[in-house]
Amino acid sequence: MGNELAVSALDLVGMRAEESAGSAIGRSVDLARHVEKLGYKRYWLAEHHSISGLACSATPVLIGHVAGATKTIRVGSGGVMLPNHAPLVVAEQFGTLEALYPGRIDLGLGRAPGGDFATMRALRRDLGQGGEDFPELLQELQTYLGPERPGQVVKAIPGQGTNVPITLLGSSDFSASLAAQRGMPFAFAAHFAPDYLYAAAQLYRDRFHPSEALRKPYFMVAVQVIAAETEANARRLFTTPQQRFLRLIRNQPVELLPPVDSMEPLWQDHERAAVESRLGSAIVGSDTTVKAGLQKLVDDTGADEVIVVTDTYEHADRLESYRRISRIAPTIEVKSNVLLGA
Repeated sequence: MGNELAVSALDLVGMRAEESAGSAIGRSVDLARHVEKLGYKRYWLAEHHSISGLACSATPVLIGHVAGATKTIRVGSGGVMLPNHAPLVVAEQFGTLEALYPGRIDLGLGRAPGGDFATMRALRRDLGQGGEDFPELLQELQTYLGPERPGQVVKAIPGQGTNVPITLLGSSDFSASLAAQRGMPFAFAAHFAPDYLYAAAQLYRDRFHPSEALRKPYFMVAVQVIAAETEANARRLFTTPQQRFLRLIRNQPVELLPPVDSMEPLWQDHERAAVESRLGSAIVGSDTTVKAGLQKLVDDTGADEVIVVTDTYEHADRLESYRRISRIAPTIEVKSNVLLGA
């Protein structure tokens, strides 16, 4: 791709009110096929638990389903919340996926719970932990995915020796620092927590140590993007993710809701501030506006890749937005670019 911006898609498998999970998953498969044809680099699926309106709890199952319905696009997790799972199980799951779809599987890892306190208990997590053991869990997982070591007793089969590419995900300096220290790709979750984006990007590049897997830093940014024919249309479509985040902070179900002409009757001032903070990095507008927004994002962060999050109520609007972004991406100048997982 030369110095063109690599673009990928992140999917939370949003459901509409009264919609079945199967129907929402069917839309995700259609979107994956759509962005594959458009030249997107990868299609990632999130992990969230016990959140009404999102059908992405069984992430590896969804990855296998989407990979089986596509042909060339990389499919992976954005991400698996490693503290929720035994590293051996994750290695076996992704080792199996790699055996089924060689060279197409990504493993994005996060350290957040992906749910509330009660959900953490149901997942059998150690409720006293706060993610401090994430580096040790990561090391154990890498042992199961790497070459077998002399005297190694427990092995991931399938998994051992597959070297499934791992990317660390985060919204703070913790994972940025760890990814730099380990010489791993890093993806920042600016689509819901943009506050530390620029600081994390700088820290990651400044502290990066080359590894066998990665010679140079590879920085990815997940960001909300909606592209439409006009500014007004895009802003109206944007009220769907705005309503989702409004319902999230109210602890209500986060199903996809139809767009509205104005959010003003729906939120109070403090709620508006909270939603706008969560969506502060969103790029919304016509092709011209989206191009300018993406170019600024790349210039300011040195991003090698943008992972696009687009949630609209109508599936056709979502497909059209991803189509427009695919035409804009080749016009974005990227300062540095390496081929990750190529």
